[in-house]
Amino acid sequence: MFVLDRWGMIMGIELDALRREYRRAALKEGELDPDPIRQLERWLQEAVRARVPEPNAMALATATPDGRPSARMVLLKGLDSRGLVFYTNLESRKARELASNPRAALLFWWPELERQVRLEGPVEPVSDEEADAYFRTRPRSSRIGAWASPQSRPLKSRIELLRRVAEALARFPVGEVPRPPFWGGFRVRPESVEFWQGRPSRLHDRILYVRQEDGSWRRQRLAP
Repeated sequence: MFVLDRWGMIMGIELDALRREYRRAALKEGELDPDPIRQLERWLQEAVRARVPEPNAMALATATPDGRPSARMVLLKGLDSRGLVFYTNLESRKARELASNPRAALLFWWPELERQVRLEGPVEPVSDEEADAYFRTRPRSSRIGAWASPQSRPLKSRIELLRRVAEALARFPVGEVPRPPFWGGFRVRPESVEFWQGRPSRLHDRILYVRQEDGSWRRQRLAP
């Protein structure tokens, strides 16, 4: 367990001395795509080319109806003009919160590129056909794991989880593993998208896109 003193020290590390100057690039309005989804696709491609670990990893923030937030990392598995798609157990905490409060925020962070992207908007379930198609692309072991894991529910031990995996393997010893009825996907339909590029002296570049009623996007620069 780390010990944090009142001067911001953890095990001899001065937290207030941990800093880095961002000098890699600048963010200019004229170089950005008018459509933030296409701009996000461009940055994702650049993150892949830069060999960023898990370039499609994103923080997903949800909240209960009374506003209690929670966040976790998920993987982007679909991106088009309709929005951003991720998949999960539909009985998990995130899915339960989205069922009662169908709005979310997403955050990509690529430290190697000194970039982040923030998105916010309403959430909707993907179709069964989309979920089935994606589920078939998963490794067989991951499909078995989807059947075995009671995601976000208490477990007595690791052994209990392994027992559930053994039961799922016995249920589907060979051949196709169908998508569980309690497993599916969600699509975040962004209403706002912010692109952030680190700059020296914490004078970062921030460009915000906001969707208008006619479906177009308004763009503006924000102070760092």
